[in-house]
Amino acid sequence: MPVFQGVDEPVVICGHTHMQFDRMVGKKRVVNAGSVGMPFGAAGADWLLLGPDIELRHTPYDLTLAAERIRKTNYPQAEEFAARNVLQPPAADQMLKLFERVELKG
Repeated sequence: MPVFQGVDEPVVICGHTHMQFDRMVGKKRVVNAGSVGMPFGAAGADWLLLGPDIELRHTPYDLTLAAERIRKTNYPQAEEFAARNVLQPPAADQMLKLFERVELKG
């Protein structure tokens, strides 16, 4: 069964993988904005601009300040989250290897 059966639009915007991408899957353009607070790859905010076209964007921000703010919350795993997701997010190639294990077969 094709992955996008019943989807008539030429572009599909998706999320939840935290990894920014813009690629073709069959005849569909599939775009993921990435993640503002938990990106895979370069630390900072990944997002996309929708307009006449789609532009993948990355915005750096004060990671130390963001980590400090997270640590001051009541979140039980605040220290680990700040260290592993904000200050040193997982490398993109490391996450791609994990994604390959659950890749959709069309």
